[in-house]
Amino acid sequence: MGMPEGIGIIDTMLGMPNPEHMKETYAFITRQTKDRQSKEEFAFPVEYMFKQVPEKEIQTDDPVAFVLNEMDRWGIEKAMIGVGGGSEYGHGPDTSAGPSERALKLYPERFIPSAGCDPNEGMEGIRKLVRLYETYGVRAVSAFPSGTFPQVAINDKKMYPIYAKCVELGIPIFCCAGVPGPRLRMEPQRVELIDEVMYDFPDLIFVTRHGCEPWTDLAVKLMLKWPGLYYSTSAFAPRYYPKAVIDYANTRGADKIIYAGYFPMGLSLERIMTEMPNVGLRDEVWPKFLRDNALRVLGLDS
Repeated sequence: MGMPEGIGIIDTMLGMPNPEHMKETYAFITRQTKDRQSKEEFAFPVEYMFKQVPEKEIQTDDPVAFVLNEMDRWGIEKAMIGVGGGSEYGHGPDTSAGPSERALKLYPERFIPSAGCDPNEGMEGIRKLVRLYETYGVRAVSAFPSGTFPQVAINDKKMYPIYAKCVELGIPIFCCAGVPGPRLRMEPQRVELIDEVMYDFPDLIFVTRHGCEPWTDLAVKLMLKWPGLYYSTSAFAPRYYPKAVIDYANTRGADKIIYAGYFPMGLSLERIMTEMPNVGLRDEVWPKFLRDNALRVLGLDS
């Protein structure tokens, strides 16, 4: 039941620290919040949920080297990072010459590119996705339904061209589902909305992000139903991984649960990896959870 060492972890949600520009990076969220704390006090829109926000404390002139050092320290072989946007969600100011792009250029063996999507951009957003795919070899798309402005639900037909393009390109979409952390409406991320998407796109690989709470039991039921539906553990410290998800991983869902962190946004790798050994996974599940499932979903297992 113990976490193995030297497995070469694949982290499917990691960002580059940019503490001096956090408000600018997350302006795509705070522009639609209404409470004073979100608009005026928080540099990171979900500060109320975390005792410490690592990114606020990081001081470095070389964020790429800093992140690589943390990855090496905690046994992370590869990490998925966003390109073409200012946050891990792929939104925000243009960062075409930013640290993520530099990381991919200098260390292509360590970083996996993903592209954010905004369904409100219509076909221009699809063309942008194709450009990023052709330029960086993007291996996944990320979506934050409650964070779009105006909000666009998981099953909204504005999302359908993005799903279709993912299928065409042979890449998965990582999509936030469940009650969002930022003080935004939750309606666009209700987990039951995934059912319609999987019905209409049976070839789509859809990976949930950020917990699916409070509908984790439903998420498990839908994963049993749909072969292309997966769950990643982003934004949760290991001690808070939902019991339903761990039970599923230890039984019929060993191939469906994927590790994702939340560094440097809300969790340090030190906290994640210090708590990780206490997650009650079966011996044969650990390699799948920490590495194999991610490589297969991202098309990197060959």
